[in-house]
Amino acid sequence: IHLATENEQYLSELPEQAGYFKETRIVEFIFLLSEKWHLDQSTRYQAVELLERYMIKQVEQMCDDRGNAKGRDQGQRSSWSSVRDQIANTFVLRLVSCVQLASKLSLHYSRVTSDTALKFLQSLKYSYTKQELLESELAVLNTLHFHINVSTPLAYVELLLEVLGYNGCLLPAKPLHQLGVQLLDFCYLTRETIYDTLLKIAIENSTPSKLQIAKFLTVKEDSMLLAVGVISAGVFILSPGHWEQVVEHLNCITGITPQSILEFSYAVVRRIVGSTTP
Repeated sequence: IHLATENEQYLSELPEQAGYFKETRIVEFIFLLSEKWHLDQSTRYQAVELLERYMIKQVEQMCDDRGNAKGRDQGQRSSWSSVRDQIANTFVLRLVSCVQLASKLSLHYSRVTSDTALKFLQSLKYSYTKQELLESELAVLNTLHFHINVSTPLAYVELLLEVLGYNGCLLPAKPLHQLGVQLLDFCYLTRETIYDTLLKIAIENSTPSKLQIAKFLTVKEDSMLLAVGVISAGVFILSPGHWEQVVEHLNCITGITPQSILEFSYAVVRRIVGSTTP
């Protein structure tokens, strides 16, 4: 109930820029960095969400600053190009800071130290100091008002698997969890393709309008739907004989319709088949 409420509140306050900083290259960078540093599975998702929320806040602040700058002398006004340059110049540093902060939230506490982070940044030819690294972490924390411990889609997947088991679904829990994590990774890395397929299925049209794309944003950011879709796709792959039973249970637990679960599973499985077909 808590996760569902948190998810609904987030969707009700969804910023227009949601998802802008979840493009494949960024997610892949964070995933590979988390793997390099042997971080817990939840850490990489937390880092992606932290970076997304931080960058959106930064964009909002820049819009406010630009609006407040109207009427000032041209020499005092920051141009959009200089703002973009500023973001680009600090983007990798902020990304590393988000991974660091996410590592500190992990229950396993595989914390990324300043020395480790600096060594990595130096390998990319950046010359930041420990002080600048600390200031970068504080910048993220201050921008997000220290509200950094939010539930990731992995938490939704794991809790729903627990509830399914409690409700008597006889499923191979460990293999399904392992496959669920792999499918969640896959959904993060192929996000645009999967949701593009899902949108076209939903509207029964291969050329969605701008309005339809904008309205679909809440679907793309729905963590509960993502978790349900990942589990149902995993069951379809591992134990197709249990699929209808699991969909029925997921519908009762979350209220998400069997049709929506079917469509999401189809979009994921179709993308998997497409990515493995020569």
